Amino acid sequence: MNERDLPLGIHHVTAMTSDVVKNYEFFTEVLGMRLVKKTVNQDDIHTYHTYYGDDTGSPGTAMTFFDFPNNPKGIKGTNAITRTSFRVPNDASLEYYQERFAKFDVKHEAITTEFGKKVLRFWDFDEQAYQLISDENNVGMKPGTPWKKGPVPEKFAIYGLGPVEITVSYFNDFKEIFEELLSFEEIAQEGNRYLLEVGEKGNGAQVVLIEDATQNIAQQGYGEVHHFALRLKDAASIKLWITRLNQAGLPNSGYVNRFYFESLYVRIGHVLVEFATDEPGFVTDEPYETLGESLALPPFLEPNRAHIESVIRPFDTTR
Repeated sequence: MNERDLPLGIHHVTAMTSDVVKNYEFFTEVLGMRLVKKTVNQDDIHTYHTYYGDDTGSPGTAMTFFDFPNNPKGIKGTNAITRTSFRVPNDASLEYYQERFAKFDVKHEAITTEFGKKVLRFWDFDEQAYQLISDENNVGMKPGTPWKKGPVPEKFAIYGLGPVEITVSYFNDFKEIFEELLSFEEIAQEGNRYLLEVGEKGNGAQVVLIEDATQNIAQQGYGEVHHFALRLKDAASIKLWITRLNQAGLPNSGYVNRFYFESLYVRIGHVLVEFATDEPGFVTDEPYETLGESLALPPFLEPNRAHIESVIRPFDTTR
């Protein structure tokens, strides 16, 4: 496989929320990320799928959410994606957000250092776990562009995804797949935490693998992550990965067209991993100026718009 077909870094992270409206308010008003797409889960049209990102929803910046009706609260534990990171420009950004979290009564910890980078851990109303990570001395994958009309000053604002934290009990087998199959490379270790990176490297192309066989197995539900996606250049790369996964004996979804990107899904142990292309992106069916303000549907669902709008919970995202 050519280097151009290997994962570039993190494309997006998808989690579950108990309340799509409160989630929207938290991400736009508190974190200062832009809602770049309000659509539905293409596999369950009764469920919203909301995407938050940088100013245009650039690849490597999107945190997305499902709000499955009657979904139970998730149970934290091992064998799961356990924390999502967001990149900010510098250490001063962490101090800004620390004050902001205090103002908005967001549960958070003190600023600490992990793998030589300053981080600020926090949780939302669903106890979904996050952290901000400083790009102060970061090199590698370029960040996106902060939301130009957001409530957070651009010099401090979130502008991309950072390392995805994954906790597993079958650590050696899991790590081997990430290294031998997905081409990640271990670059640091702190106790039972291992930092791996791929592709363009840096904060936007890393995962933190944690070895933990002591906790119970996590159970999915709101407050937990559903899956994360690795960036691929184009659809040709996806076809190569289908072949590679099949040769490795890993059952996978095959090619899936999500309209805003093309993708492929594979489950590695308990963890669902997606491959997603950089193109075509989110500024395709809505003007840049009004991204996320109306319900966007991919072409194959557009004929069902009247039905979808009659069964899905409406909420106002005009700005």
